Amino acid sequence: MGISSTVVRRAFTASVVTLAVSVTPLFAAIAQAVTLNGAGATFPGPLYERYIREFKSKNPDITVNYQPIGSGGGIKQIIAGSVDFGGSDAAMTDEEIDKANLNRGIILVPTAGGPVAVVYNVPGVSSGLNLSQAAVGNIFGGKITKWNDPAIASANPGVNLPSQPIRLVVRADSSGTTFVFTNALSAMNPFFKGKIGVSKTPKWSNSPLQGKGNPGVASSVQQTPGSIGYVEFSYAKQNNMAMAAVENKKKQFVAPSLESAQEALANIKFPDNFRVFEGNPGAGYPISGLTWMMIYKKYDSEKLPAVKKWIEWVLTEGQRLNAQLDYVRIPEAVTKRVLAKLGEVKSQ
Repeated sequence: MGISSTVVRRAFTASVVTLAVSVTPLFAAIAQAVTLNGAGATFPGPLYERYIREFKSKNPDITVNYQPIGSGGGIKQIIAGSVDFGGSDAAMTDEEIDKANLNRGIILVPTAGGPVAVVYNVPGVSSGLNLSQAAVGNIFGGKITKWNDPAIASANPGVNLPSQPIRLVVRADSSGTTFVFTNALSAMNPFFKGKIGVSKTPKWSNSPLQGKGNPGVASSVQQTPGSIGYVEFSYAKQNNMAMAAVENKKKQFVAPSLESAQEALANIKFPDNFRVFEGNPGAGYPISGLTWMMIYKKYDSEKLPAVKKWIEWVLTEGQRLNAQLDYVRIPEAVTKRVLAKLGEVKSQ
């Protein structure tokens, strides 16, 4: 029995329709795929890596990339408009925000907190070192130069401190960790504030050793007897480094930990723009800081929903991951305020 040309045409047409229906969702998915690129602070690098992995599993159409190049680099790139979001452990200043690419405006999104540990390598002192606010500022300001100085010995009765020169180890790169550290020491110690001051790239006294990033500083401290430096707590903990207890405003010597940093964070007031410069909180571990994602107030229509979805996820589901990786989570009352602020993020 033969097949008419009409039947053939109908079959062909049906096949084309079926093909179009099956292929269209594929093209739609491709058209909707978005990539967001970020760069900046090294401190939250491991946390953001975890954020990205978890976020991608639930949002396969959005790819997020983050390069941990340092806070200074993150601020430069967000100003230049070469990234979709930046990362910094130092809140952007008004001057930096005014420079932001194409007058797109900036919103600072606090994502995590954490202590900066004072790490040391003192022969015969493997743990339990106490440093007063005056002493820690005077050490890094170059005023105290030997380990058995009375200002250190008085806070460590019974500890056999050697008559050995103190060798400072600091960051070589533009660093948000350095900003947090110098901000705290400047708030604690007038001498340090006048001599060194608050900066991501301070001019240190006494020709210190320099290391790039937390790994560089940690390695130099571990290899140099008589040295003292500063690294993020999570890094110090992972590398089993000796960490000093630092005096807080309550005259307590407090070791860095998630709990003591959370207590410090609870004593910090977040203004409407979420920029925090407080360097010596009223309780907890006194050298505790924050890290921010920096986003624009204007995006193109393609990236706008992806950016909002990414930030919303970080401030809700993402916060549950912080403690698992030794980061302090942002208080819920603050994250709610930031989420409300996302209403200002609009299409260009």
